[in-house]
Amino acid sequence: MLKQSRASSLMGTKGHTEGRFSILSSSRNHQMAGSCPCRLCWIQLFRMIQSSFSVLVYWNTMSKQGIPWLVQDDSVKFFCLSVLEYYVKTVYSMADDRIQQAMRNFISQWIQLRVYHEGVEPVFVRNKMAQLVCRVFLWDYPARWPEFFTNLLSSLSLGAPAVDAYLRILLAIHGDVADKDVPHTPKENERNTMLKDTIRERHVVDLVNSWYTILTNGYQGANEELTCLCLDVVGAYVAWIDIGLIANDRFVSILVQFLSMHSLREASCECIHEIVGKGMDPVSKVKLIQSLSEVLQSAGILGLSEVDDVDFCVKLAKLVNRMGIQLISCLEKLPKKGAENDQLLVKKELEGKVPLMLHFLGNEDDDVSQAVAEFAREYIQLLKQEPLMYSNQGKVSAQALLYIIINKYKYDESYLFDRQGEDEALFLEYRKTLKVLFDNVSQLDKEVTLSCMRSMICSALQNWRSLPFQDVEVALSFLYLLAEAIPGFHCSQMNGSGDTVPPMFEMLRLLISSGVSTYGHIAVTLQYFEAVVRYEKFFNQETQYIPEALVAFMDERGLRNPSPKVRSRVSYLLSRFIKSLRAHLLSYTEHILSRLEDLLALCPTENGLVHSSVLLSPDDQLYLFEATAVLIISEQFPADKKQLLMKGLLTPVMNKFESLAQQLPVERDEAKRSSIIECMNHAMAVTSRTSKAFSNYQTMKGCNCVSVYLDALQVFLQALDLPCEQGALQSGVRQFLHRLVVCLEEEVLPHVPTACDRLLRSPDVRSIQELIPLINQIVCKFKLSWVFQKEVVPFLQRIFLPLVKVIFGALATPIDPDDQQAQRDRQLLQRAYFLFVAAIITNNVVEVIACQDAQSLEQVFNTIIQGAVDFPDPVAQRTCFSILKKMVELWGGPEAEPHFVDFLYNSVLPVCFHAPLKDTFDLSDAQTVLALSEVAACMQTIWKKRGEELVTYLKAYLPSLRMSQQQVESYIVRLRCEPKGFRDYIKVLFNELRSS
Repeated sequence: MLKQSRASSLMGTKGHTEGRFSILSSSRNHQMAGSCPCRLCWIQLFRMIQSSFSVLVYWNTMSKQGIPWLVQDDSVKFFCLSVLEYYVKTVYSMADDRIQQAMRNFISQWIQLRVYHEGVEPVFVRNKMAQLVCRVFLWDYPARWPEFFTNLLSSLSLGAPAVDAYLRILLAIHGDVADKDVPHTPKENERNTMLKDTIRERHVVDLVNSWYTILTNGYQGANEELTCLCLDVVGAYVAWIDIGLIANDRFVSILVQFLSMHSLREASCECIHEIVGKGMDPVSKVKLIQSLSEVLQSAGILGLSEVDDVDFCVKLAKLVNRMGIQLISCLEKLPKKGAENDQLLVKKELEGKVPLMLHFLGNEDDDVSQAVAEFAREYIQLLKQEPLMYSNQGKVSAQALLYIIINKYKYDESYLFDRQGEDEALFLEYRKTLKVLFDNVSQLDKEVTLSCMRSMICSALQNWRSLPFQDVEVALSFLYLLAEAIPGFHCSQMNGSGDTVPPMFEMLRLLISSGVSTYGHIAVTLQYFEAVVRYEKFFNQETQYIPEALVAFMDERGLRNPSPKVRSRVSYLLSRFIKSLRAHLLSYTEHILSRLEDLLALCPTENGLVHSSVLLSPDDQLYLFEATAVLIISEQFPADKKQLLMKGLLTPVMNKFESLAQQLPVERDEAKRSSIIECMNHAMAVTSRTSKAFSNYQTMKGCNCVSVYLDALQVFLQALDLPCEQGALQSGVRQFLHRLVVCLEEEVLPHVPTACDRLLRSPDVRSIQELIPLINQIVCKFKLSWVFQKEVVPFLQRIFLPLVKVIFGALATPIDPDDQQAQRDRQLLQRAYFLFVAAIITNNVVEVIACQDAQSLEQVFNTIIQGAVDFPDPVAQRTCFSILKKMVELWGGPEAEPHFVDFLYNSVLPVCFHAPLKDTFDLSDAQTVLALSEVAACMQTIWKKRGEELVTYLKAYLPSLRMSQQQVESYIVRLRCEPKGFRDYIKVLFNELRSS
């Protein structure tokens, strides 16, 4: 209860602000009107805020009468203090003497009223008042209120409420003046430095004496909250006052005394923690830590005995962690030569802290262990740089650290594997910390690490039947982690020749032959398969172990495991296993296919609903289809065999798809229709996934599988004729076409127009936006093919204008400027359109555009100009300028048509200047810089095509942009330079023009 009280007492107002302003709600107003006679007074105060002097006069008058604090509603108090705080922030700096005095009177009367007021105000009200006083302090001290601290200290004699106010005000001042976590402007930093210097010069001794008085005045028995609050103040201020004022016999003795008091020891430990963190020179810091350690150890506080209170144990662990980190920092700061004695002192003190670090690291509570993890990591890093330290005590410490890591890495009995909550997530994060420590120890001493791990892993694999799952799982986990922890270990140990068996071979042989995969616990099972796949190179040499691993993957241990989590992960791991060992799986292929057959069946449906007995999710099936395809197209099979097996794999998928396509139009239930569409989409997805097995070496054509996939395309295209929701089905067809374009050559081209026509049967913005990348892919790959010219170009000529008109219509539709999603959709559509035009022009398929009528062509060109200058999207602008550059290359030479020359000078060239001169063209943005590079390339392309004609034009045009004669001449000279130099120049030029 005390801990909760202390936590609430130290809580700032941040968590209360939002809720406390709810006092203006109707229900609260009603309550105030009925029960609070001072409600009109508060409203009057709020309305008087514009009259600064009236505010303070009003407050002081009410305070003398005791009226404000008669109000029992703490939310009203908080609100009114917030009003005054706002006034101080915004108006008080210009206050005259009367207002200053009124404010001081108010603060003084507030403290006095608290002393005589019955009851205790909530923390959020007290903190808000402290913040208000702090705001006044920032404006008035020292110039307008030099007696601030004198007045504040004089109030301490009034009793505990005044002491509480004093301490909270000091904490608020520290937060605004010296807290390094609070960002400040340069002006505020200058002010804060002045304030700290003044406090140190004039008042710090009085402040420190007051703290000692508070700590020794008996509050630790009667009002422990004040003692804890005072310790917080000492811990905060010690960072920027003379350490000698605190690190002395009188303060340390009282801190040690508090460490033996259950209610005060956490606060006292935190205070010592801050003292240790005080910035000072290395030698002084070491002596401070040494003296504090001696005192704490002699008092029995800092030792290897167990502490029953976990929270206090965490505080002690953090103290040890800070001591260790500070000592390592001191050692790094000392000069390498000339400070040998000081180095020995630091190392001796550091070695004395290592047993404490190991003690806390091995604590059964993970929070305690985590508290010294940084010390452990930095200590190992130090040992890497100090071989002598490692050869002495360091090696023993490293070995002890390894055993602690192993023990702490184990799962707790209460860990929930099937439904992980917050505790489970925290433990997994803690495991990551332990892994970092393990990696560091492994890099420090590979031999010690391997010896320790080998002994532990082999023992666990030999005796797994009699061990708890935690011991078995941790052995498999560290077997897995060894591959990462020791650089090169994975490969260097994979040489089984010779008389000596490498440790890795010994452990992996045990892994497969021991039968540990049958343990039955989800954690052990998962870690077994992870290790098998991590060390797939082992099976390249020890092929006799492949059958046992394969069987484990496919039986109740793996794909048929009762746990969905295991089945899902094993699906992915089996895919990786098959890909890496395909050369050794020829004799097992048909057996694998038969074992996987029932798992490869599409999600069965009964009246459109997915059956609950399905073992694998759709995503899991994707991995298995890809793995199966990899097996089928392995080079050991002849092409006819590959075709036969691939047909056997995909024919059931096609049959299921056709069956669902017939069922969909007659189904009336919306949920069932959705289920059918999902299953049909999944059929297309798994077929697409099998195509990933092909490569440049094993092509679809070389494997005699072209007809299999083209037949599948014809089946899938039937879905586009169905009178139903087309979004998901169109997406599946597009994805399949993308894969065919990747895997096939010209065989796919005759099917492109038909497929695209069906995809555009009812064109909308979304379908066009998603189809454009497919068209761009086809254009880029097949632009030089005669089949492309014959089959696809006429199709593109036919659909170009309809596509463009739909896009123009969508872009012309007004949207809400506050609708961010609509804005993003429009931006994506613009980018898609420009990429479409870019694909046609930059790949020299210009006949698609050239055959359009003049009016439509002009409209398209104007959209490119508009996109280059008007859309504040650097990605789209870059694309537009690349289009313009290519247009100039194609049509801007000496034989150019007059109308294009006019377009070049009237539109293309001006936009090269207007776009970078716009405020939205952010020259500090990386994407915009890339767009500017395209601008430069476009400019130089115009010069290469038009030569001196351009120079003559520029001499007349550039002055209209307010360029000086010198800038014009410089630009014309630089225009002839190499591209990189010109790019750098125009960036400087546009910065100059925009700032002039």
